[in-house]
Amino acid sequence: MKNLETAIFGGGCFWCTEAIFVKVKGIETVESGYAGGDMTNPSYHDVTEGTTGHAEVIKLEYDPKVISYIDLLDIFFHTHNPTTKDRQGNDAGTQYRSVIFYMNAEQKKLAEETIQKYTDEKTFPAPIVTEVVKYKQFFKAEDYHQNYFEKNSYQPYCQIVIEPKLKKFLEKYQDKLK
Repeated sequence: MKNLETAIFGGGCFWCTEAIFVKVKGIETVESGYAGGDMTNPSYHDVTEGTTGHAEVIKLEYDPKVISYIDLLDIFFHTHNPTTKDRQGNDAGTQYRSVIFYMNAEQKKLAEETIQKYTDEKTFPAPIVTEVVKYKQFFKAEDYHQNYFEKNSYQPYCQIVIEPKLKKFLEKYQDKLK
């Protein structure tokens, strides 16, 4: 039996991050949802209003014997812009913030060390603004958001926004693909 662990990342639109992480070896499940706010059981409409405090996130169940949390952090940071506050591309608002919800002290430590490493190495052209926040609760998004890219790859948003991110990911992380 596998001993799976959980990771929760918000890198802007959850459709984008989900499309990437479903392709990573060692990840058993990916769910799009909401975390970080005060409203219980928010809807997509509630979250897009920008008043719930929730961010669009993905919840990963992964096998740490196959992929490490450090590797997940590396993929997370390199497949979205961690230097723009409350924004990813044209998506703006706190619901699109860059955020890591840590499940335990080890995840917090690794996230903070990774941010410091990238800062010291000047990996990104501007300071990293990714929040590192203690996990409280995750609310699964509506069913039509799950596997959104896979079901809707023909839509303009998917072709213009998600497809280029996915292509960049596939080029950089060949060794991490399922």
